[in-house]
Amino acid sequence: MNDKTLTYTPYDGSSKPFTIGLLQLDPARWIEPDGDLAYHLAEKMRLFAEHGDRVFRTEPGTEDAQREILDALVDYLPSHHPAIYRRAGNVMEMAGQRVGLSDDALPPLLRAGLLVQDDLVVMRKGEKGWRLAAAFLAFPSSWSLSEKFGKVMDEIHAPVPDFEGGSRNAGLISRMFDNLPPDRFVVRWNWSVNWGYRLYRPASQPASETKDIPPEEAFIRVERQTLRKMPVSGDILFTIRIYLDPVTAIMGQPNAPELAASLADQLEALNPAQTDYKGLSAKRAELVALLRKSADACVTVE
Repeated sequence: MNDKTLTYTPYDGSSKPFTIGLLQLDPARWIEPDGDLAYHLAEKMRLFAEHGDRVFRTEPGTEDAQREILDALVDYLPSHHPAIYRRAGNVMEMAGQRVGLSDDALPPLLRAGLLVQDDLVVMRKGEKGWRLAAAFLAFPSSWSLSEKFGKVMDEIHAPVPDFEGGSRNAGLISRMFDNLPPDRFVVRWNWSVNWGYRLYRPASQPASETKDIPPEEAFIRVERQTLRKMPVSGDILFTIRIYLDPVTAIMGQPNAPELAASLADQLEALNPAQTDYKGLSAKRAELVALLRKSADACVTVE
């Protein structure tokens, strides 16, 4: 049994898959660094050095908005997490890393992304709607920045069941973006299953890659997404924080039977399109069987 304490478990029934599910967020909880900060920052630097514009892209004309985001993080992090972040002049120090805040050799959004574990995605309103105008996306969850960059929300969500252009969800997202006031922060959750620990996951794993991996080696990939409208630029900033938790860690939680049963229920409730989108068509039955067995075992022990 894995004794890791799980930070977030949106598959407990609190966040239904393939829904918008926005919740009010206390601005004091905008960014939540933890003990993995040093590793995540090192991975971001490594991935940018290795992949370049596959993880970082910006449109011309977004420089002022990038600086607004960097300034917001520079103000927020030391004041809300003083034990982790220390500003010394034009340098931010955290988790053994240093970022030059006035280093104009690096775009402001890149500097901002090297301060936090979260990916940063900027949406800008244009004639065709809200489009992806800038991003530092080091840890994508089965999507590619090069494919989505510059596209509007309907195009970005076209492959997502129940979010394609013209759907009710697509319309709700557009209206929500339009009406989100700058002083309101919101949060939403997404989760999927990975077969191995890999933060950088630009595409779904093919069945041929996962067929010999037992369900006990699955990881639940939890995305904590926050949204806010920047007060000066009017752009929408997404932060996307990834948690990769071994599925076996569920059995070490105080509510293990309920948690395992809830995840199994939600996996079984996915329709074929949703199952395929999450890359679970080949492995869902095995994973559900493991969760049902584990839930029953926990109940028997109690």
